[in-house]
Amino acid sequence: MSLFIASLNSGSNGNCYYIGNRQEAVLIDAGISCREIEKRMARLRLDMEKVKAIFISHEHSDHIKGLSRLANKYKLPVYISYGTLVATRLFLMDHQVVFFESSSPITIGSLQVTPFVKHHDAADPYSFVIEQHGIKIGVFTDIGKVCERIVYYFKQCHAVFLETNYDEDMLTNGRYPYFLKNRIRGGVGHLSNKQALDLFLSHRTANLSHLFLSHLSKDNNCPKLVKELFKQHAMHTEIVVASRECETAVYQIALPEASHTPATANIASYQT
Repeated sequence: MSLFIASLNSGSNGNCYYIGNRQEAVLIDAGISCREIEKRMARLRLDMEKVKAIFISHEHSDHIKGLSRLANKYKLPVYISYGTLVATRLFLMDHQVVFFESSSPITIGSLQVTPFVKHHDAADPYSFVIEQHGIKIGVFTDIGKVCERIVYYFKQCHAVFLETNYDEDMLTNGRYPYFLKNRIRGGVGHLSNKQALDLFLSHRTANLSHLFLSHLSKDNNCPKLVKELFKQHAMHTEIVVASRECETAVYQIALPEASHTPATANIASYQT
């Protein structure tokens, strides 16, 4: 058994992540337009009809921009916390909304999605672990600091979308005003490259086949810089930068005894 995963976009301009099997899939966040989600999924030969639900991490616009249009067009349930829904101020039909609570798994076909509370400057922010038959994918972005919950779930995952938002020197010496720099690095903003690397080095396991460096700042980070930083320590883990401009390839994630290679060559079989 395998899970197929891709970042459709990752950054302050919009976030959307695809995780699915051969029958069903979920989207984590919908922070780019419905049209862009459709276009990017089509380029990856991912079937929108397989998407059975959208999970929302928090109310910031780069996570909900395309939500209403996408959910209404495809009649998708939106899994969201009550606090986040109130903060979004979006119009969603009552029958579309499904509330969740921290650490309570939700079943979507053969997928199980577990939300858990994180540190971020939003009303009620969550990260997610998506599981199928023991394969676990983490979506850990918009995190102010690494807490025990992040560590607990990180150690279980076979692939993770992990925030590497900023390089500390670039942020310190950059053009952002002082208050914004403090918001970003103040414990409820974002993870630095170093903080994410420390998590990776301290808590990765032999099962972690793929790490997607995610939510990179346009002004305070560099894709080449952060990829080289992690590649020095990657060992068996494949390091992928999740772009803020386009989709990644689709990656096939399997249990360690099976192959776990980029799924671009396997996409035809995935669609059958």
